[in-house]
Amino acid sequence: MAFRGTYEHMVDDRGRVALPARYRHVFTEGVVLTMSPEGCVEVFTPDGFDDMSQLVTAEPATHLKGRRLRRGFFARSWDAELDRQGRILIPADLRETAGLNGAVVISGRRECLEIWNRERWDEEMAQVSSAYPQELESLE
Repeated sequence: MAFRGTYEHMVDDRGRVALPARYRHVFTEGVVLTMSPEGCVEVFTPDGFDDMSQLVTAEPATHLKGRRLRRGFFARSWDAELDRQGRILIPADLRETAGLNGAVVISGRRECLEIWNRERWDEEMAQVSSAYPQELESLE
């Protein structure tokens, strides 16, 4: 499943947000949330999280880099479930770190969905827009 598109949603006063309807069926086995280095919340299926975990754990745990990668990834990850309305509860710690309250943007990033604070999303897209043409050119 390739996640794509951009959707505007609201985080309610309890910290819940509805996932885009077109993708809810993909999360019936569960949801894994983790904090992105860019400041958004990444929303993975359990299998997608396992795939990303393989990349993160490629560096041996016997190396400091490997331990720090694991801490950065797994310590900031939480399991979640869809409720009957297709919403997930974002843990308070993640909401606070990502600045998620009120209006948010949910965007597809192929391997996962991302939940962004509206202002951070606008800043990120400004960066993407300025770098994207050169980055496309550099692909071989």
